[in-house]
Amino acid sequence: MAGKQFPSLAHSRAAPASSRRLLAAGAASLLLLTASYFLLLSPSSHRPSHAILASPSATTSFLASLDRFLSYPHPSASAAAAPGDLDAAIRDQEETRLYGDTAWPAPAAGPLRVYVYEMPSKFTYDLLKLFRDSYRETDNLTSNGSPVHRLIEQHSVDYWLWADLIAPESQRLLKNVVRVQQQEEADIFYVPFFTTISYFLLEKQECKALYREALKWVTDQPAWQRSEGRDHVIPVHHPWSFKTVRRFVKKAIWLLPDMDSTGNWYKPGQVYLEKDVILPYVPNVDLCDYKCASETQSKRSILLFFRGRLKRNAGGKIRSKLVEELKSAEDIIIEEGSAGAQGKAAAQDGMRKSVFCLSPAGDTPSSARLFDAIVSGCIPVIISDELELPFEGILDYRESTVCSMWMHAADYDCNIWESFNPLADWL
Repeated sequence: MAGKQFPSLAHSRAAPASSRRLLAAGAASLLLLTASYFLLLSPSSHRPSHAILASPSATTSFLASLDRFLSYPHPSASAAAAPGDLDAAIRDQEETRLYGDTAWPAPAAGPLRVYVYEMPSKFTYDLLKLFRDSYRETDNLTSNGSPVHRLIEQHSVDYWLWADLIAPESQRLLKNVVRVQQQEEADIFYVPFFTTISYFLLEKQECKALYREALKWVTDQPAWQRSEGRDHVIPVHHPWSFKTVRRFVKKAIWLLPDMDSTGNWYKPGQVYLEKDVILPYVPNVDLCDYKCASETQSKRSILLFFRGRLKRNAGGKIRSKLVEELKSAEDIIIEEGSAGAQGKAAAQDGMRKSVFCLSPAGDTPSSARLFDAIVSGCIPVIISDELELPFEGILDYRESTVCSMWMHAADYDCNIWESFNPLADWL
């Protein structure tokens, strides 16, 4: 059990030289993960200054990128409408590909072809403007005390993805995904509705009404009716997003922050790995790039660090248990965090001075703190039940993280307390 492992951490001392080498290897893997994660959210540095996603220095800020994005005219609805008989159009395309046009790439060899719906602006641009225009004028908090706009930023991966999909081809980051203008050419259909912004910034009844309108608009599309939504991608990156109408779109591909199968956030049968995609949170802290990592490496005097809310629901109850176990431990800092600029600065400073950063569950199995640790060059210590991580099929998190379940450690295939040698030696 993870809780039983922690007391010995309190008496830890410097690791032997062999462990330090292994720790350095783990840190190198973490830096690679940091770079790949940052590239996912940032454009290439050689892009022109008018690029939709702005420059790398701006794209770590949702608001800075959004200001630039909204300063340019909205692209016209150039995407073609669905053909009168979509089935016939798809059949013609496939026959052409198979028998007539040798230039057409085979589906297995070509990039993923995405049709991006041109939804009415009340589902897209108007919501982005609402966020931008209200950002500096409100300090609204959720029921658990989290700043609303910061929560939206954490879940703004839907903005970064959509902005890249609709950018001019020469400015796009995701080269393995191609936007197509004809529905019959598409492998999947992207629904660019900002479900999280609408949930947090609209009045309750107004939000529900907009959800119903969006549902009707999407389900009226011929492509949706043809597949019942199985080839449609919908961003539902906050656990409360789109909640009142989810049951009508449960066959679609959802973009999620995690896959809570406990029933606290998603009903049974709504989410599962065979159809849905886990995407990362957007970090709350600034990227510690290669120069920063080099400068902070010798200054990481804190063994284990956590700053955040110490009382959470569901799996997040582990936080209070950790406080009990570690409150008097040497070289370990666990403290209540505060919201706002001062809280961000304190968390960022602490992570950049630490070797390991605790990433326990929050109200959901996942936590944005994992990605704060990654971009800070701090090795995450993940403690969570029912957790699915982004890109697990591509990234081996065992190379750069320490994982444990606090209730079912023996059954968790990411339980590497003993196999992660540097921490094992410290323990």
